[in-house]
Amino acid sequence: MEWTGDVSAGDWLRGRLDDPPRGTIHDVAPRGFEAYVRILHPVHLERIPNERMPSFDAVAAMTDSGRESLFSRIEERPLTWREAAGIFGTEFSPLADWEHLTRSTETPGVLVTPEGDWVNPPLEGELHPSQVAEIATVLAAHTATPDDGVVALWDGHPGLLGGMRVRSSRTVYQAGDPSDANLHRHNEMLGRSAKDLWSAVTGKRTWHDGILSREISEGPRLELPGRAHVLFRGGVSELADPGWTDAAPWRGEDADDILSPSLVWPDDRAWVLVSDPDLDSTLVGGSAALAAALVARAGLDAVEIPADAVLEGHGVTR
Repeated sequence: MEWTGDVSAGDWLRGRLDDPPRGTIHDVAPRGFEAYVRILHPVHLERIPNERMPSFDAVAAMTDSGRESLFSRIEERPLTWREAAGIFGTEFSPLADWEHLTRSTETPGVLVTPEGDWVNPPLEGELHPSQVAEIATVLAAHTATPDDGVVALWDGHPGLLGGMRVRSSRTVYQAGDPSDANLHRHNEMLGRSAKDLWSAVTGKRTWHDGILSREISEGPRLELPGRAHVLFRGGVSELADPGWTDAAPWRGEDADDILSPSLVWPDDRAWVLVSDPDLDSTLVGGSAALAAALVARAGLDAVEIPADAVLEGHGVTR
């Protein structure tokens, strides 16, 4: 995959998205496809056989060795959203959001089941690299151009892009023994502090690198309603490789924490994949055959949804 400044490759999407938004999937997923699939982001259940998991306060109060012993006894397994509905006493619906499915008030939090097990919630706007490869394998079989297309990243991911920031033009020191290591660290911290109000007036703006280069950071964006994206030329066949993260241009120092694509489409526009940062699922528009293949794929928690679908809760937001 290689960065491209030719953002006109995504112009076709703009006319097929609802703007202004109407609260349906077409706020983020383009209209005009035969079928749509919602891929529910993974959740995991953690338990200790024949025991209730301790409270979070109890875990926080444990010694390091106590927590290490606890974690060594925990068993983890994937949990489908339908299973989660059964655990929390709700009814599964292909349009349900995680918050309503589990009666939770905060989607990002770990939930405790009535049996005392822990349930780790789905990530919003993100897929695990292995799941990206799983989905891409199916997508590659449903396009005539698997080696040619576009992969896009939402430009709002923290740390992805570099930018000009204010650096303090003065240093505030605390008097004392210059050999005092703690005092030295304290003075260094004050000197670097971006919270120094004076720096907002007299500070010097300097470039701070992100994961992507300055050229890319300052380059053109694909502007879609409510979202801007950095584009890369690349085929879905590259994402189907289990080791796709090794060659991703946005790979940072921590390869296990790599961002998953926000948009993917092939040159023949046979389908489009959308992972919006506000959604706990990924949307795919394509043919009926593609939809059936995704729903049938082992390892994916995928359901077909109709065009104009409104996801439960707050709908699609941006």
